Amino acid sequence: MKSMNKTPGRNVVVVGTQWGDEGKGKLVDWLTESADGVVRFQGGHNAGHTLVINGVKTALHLIPSGIMREGVKCFIGNGVVLSVTKLLEEIAGLEAAGVSVRERLRISVACPLILPYHTALDVARESYKEKSGGTKIGTTGRGIGPAYEDKVARRALRVQDLKDPVRFAEKLKENLKLHNHILTTVLGAPAVDFDTTFEECMSYANIIAPMVADVSKELNDMHAKGECLLFEGAQGTLLDVDHGTYPYVTSSNCVAGNAAAGSGVGPGLLHYILGITKAYCTRVGSGPFPTELAWETPGTAGYHMATVGAEKGVTTGRSRRCGWFDAALLKRSAQVNGLSGLCITKLDVLDGLDQIELCTHYLVDGEVVDLLPLGADEISKCVPVYETIKGWSKPTAGVTSWEDLPSEAQHYLRRIEEVTGVPVHMVSTSPDRRDTMVLKQPFLAD
Repeated sequence: MKSMNKTPGRNVVVVGTQWGDEGKGKLVDWLTESADGVVRFQGGHNAGHTLVINGVKTALHLIPSGIMREGVKCFIGNGVVLSVTKLLEEIAGLEAAGVSVRERLRISVACPLILPYHTALDVARESYKEKSGGTKIGTTGRGIGPAYEDKVARRALRVQDLKDPVRFAEKLKENLKLHNHILTTVLGAPAVDFDTTFEECMSYANIIAPMVADVSKELNDMHAKGECLLFEGAQGTLLDVDHGTYPYVTSSNCVAGNAAAGSGVGPGLLHYILGITKAYCTRVGSGPFPTELAWETPGTAGYHMATVGAEKGVTTGRSRRCGWFDAALLKRSAQVNGLSGLCITKLDVLDGLDQIELCTHYLVDGEVVDLLPLGADEISKCVPVYETIKGWSKPTAGVTSWEDLPSEAQHYLRRIEEVTGVPVHMVSTSPDRRDTMVLKQPFLAD
């Protein structure tokens, strides 16, 4: 039964404000109680959203987190690059757990396909950089970047191409001619076989056909009927290909504005933007991180975050680098996303620390900078300036009301509001969907 604590026809966008892994999956799952449809609008199976419902953990990579709510429609928008093999694996896992998927999932006809040569290119490039003494980007090796390259170069094979085997084969031959040349001649990797790839694609064409749809039309039809939509971002703002720590970024636009382009709705239908941010910072992979701590050293605050917060990547299993909350970074995210409010996650991880450092701004060549610069080279020059805040010993884990938070935790959250200029509207105090504090309901208009 849908929550009535909402405004009909109101749509919400959920975005990560750091480098991903902020806990978006849990919040999308929680907000879906008020939504009729949930939409993924960018990224691919490099995303990893973990949900904990009644103590049971579920990891999702492609399917929107709203799938765990019975009766909610789920959409994969045109901005997503799609590995059908991984999608079918995910569907099988959910169905084995008793979750209905196929009758509720819609896939855009315009999704570019991730094919075996994309994965081969991704892995071979990173290996080539490492062998030649270069710096790896730190990709997930899942073919995301090469698939987006084909999209922009207007040679992508899309979901709609699966309907025509002859056309599909012609396009596949042309693409393999180009990509196998790069794989074998430049990168020293094996070629990808045409027959194997073609047969694999044709084997799943009919399986996904009932789920393929004009997602743009369906979303606009739902809105016209007064239904509420939730747009689920993947990765985080600082991994955005335009606004992130370039070149250590992902290959898509992770910011809220892309919810419109990546799903086929007008930007006027995006009514509220919720920015998800940890109570501290983490980052997976390479790239600058101004507030990074010695998170591998026992006895340090960074080690506390890494161990208590179980900071391992959902998709890759890689350790997440940890550091203090960065308000200058958050200001940049607020600016490019137009944030309506914040949800602070993993507040409970900071329980037990004697003091907490809050980065308020940077010094760059002796000058004060209060907004994260664009580009990795510029960010590497930033020296964080901290404000020390008293920690708390009383546990916050499982707390769901503001009044029950320790006064020091309340002060910390209020300082985040004051320094970033964005109000805190939600707080998460554990991975479980139940442990969520709501100070303002995003689906309810003022």
